[in-house]
Amino acid sequence: MRPRLLLRIGCVPLPPRAWYERYGRRIEDTRLPQGEVQREAYACQVGEDGFCLLDALAAPHAPEQLADLPAIQVLRTVWARHFEPRSEGGSGSAGARRARLRPVRGPGHDEDRIESPYDVEARFRTKRAMSWTGYMVHLTETCDPDAPRLVIHIDTTPASVHEARRTGPIHAALARKGLTPSTHLVDAAYVSARQLVEARERYGIDLVGPTPQDVSWQHRREGAFGMEAFTVDWESQRVRGPAGQHSMSWSEYQDKARGHRIKVHFSSTACQACPSKPLCTRTKTQGRQLSLHPREAHEALAAARARLTSNEERGLYRLRAGIEGTLSQGVRAFGPRQARYRGLAKMHLQTVATAVALNVDRLAAWLEHRPLAPTRKSRFLALAA
Repeated sequence: MRPRLLLRIGCVPLPPRAWYERYGRRIEDTRLPQGEVQREAYACQVGEDGFCLLDALAAPHAPEQLADLPAIQVLRTVWARHFEPRSEGGSGSAGARRARLRPVRGPGHDEDRIESPYDVEARFRTKRAMSWTGYMVHLTETCDPDAPRLVIHIDTTPASVHEARRTGPIHAALARKGLTPSTHLVDAAYVSARQLVEARERYGIDLVGPTPQDVSWQHRREGAFGMEAFTVDWESQRVRGPAGQHSMSWSEYQDKARGHRIKVHFSSTACQACPSKPLCTRTKTQGRQLSLHPREAHEALAAARARLTSNEERGLYRLRAGIEGTLSQGVRAFGPRQARYRGLAKMHLQTVATAVALNVDRLAAWLEHRPLAPTRKSRFLALAA
């Protein structure tokens, strides 16, 4: 006869008999209650059961190795995210904590938020009209004329990691391989003032892509004075406004999200008396304020915005559209949007294998002199030709 090992919280052994009724079947083989009130009550009951188990594992006489199991660590993290304890007592087991769902903050706002206990590294992401839980893949391919376009680097991250945080690591990886490009064409999400400077100074890379949009009301209103209307004198640390006024103060500060910045203030007296004030600032008692990047980043950002206005530079950037064809080919032929494995390491292996398959197909097309596939047209549009 084998003895049974029971955890106890207070005088109640675990697992209680009711747990066999609630959790005896796999969750995918059960149906949630129909009504909203019943569903919330069921969720609260599940939360209470989870707190009951965690409290039992934290009890003085509980085996220490159980609390350190990876599954228990995941349970503790998930419960801290989704449930909060209420007052002690209630209709549950003696001494058990009652629970309720935490207010919904929206999925995926925290990078350590576990979305699925089956894959604790998968994260939620919304991008334009698409939402998914899983990972994100960043492809780097060559686009030299008269040469096959090959994928030379794969970067795989949880879906919640923004593209802007991967520009530097991608450049570092290309440098380690000896494949540093002279020009790197990227989407807008990969470009910032700091990255423009870092790519040029650390790796000698000319980073080309749409710069972050100016979201100020001055940029949206025709004739208003945006940042480009001000002239910065870096040596004297002064800024001249569009009407000729000069700034009265210049101070440096550290922004948690944007890094090192420079704050510039104009005199409230001069701004209130300026006839161009309605096109410059909406403040009633203060003067115009500007937040500048450090000089190198400020000038790099201004140059990047100016270069994409020329026909030559716009023609260069159009080459970046080729990556859309690569993504389309991968999705239609190799299915990279479906994760076949769990975990970041295995998902990265899948994306590398997909890139290898893409390269083999492209090399075969190059050797057989097969031209690149043209942009697909609808049958109706083809009739117009």
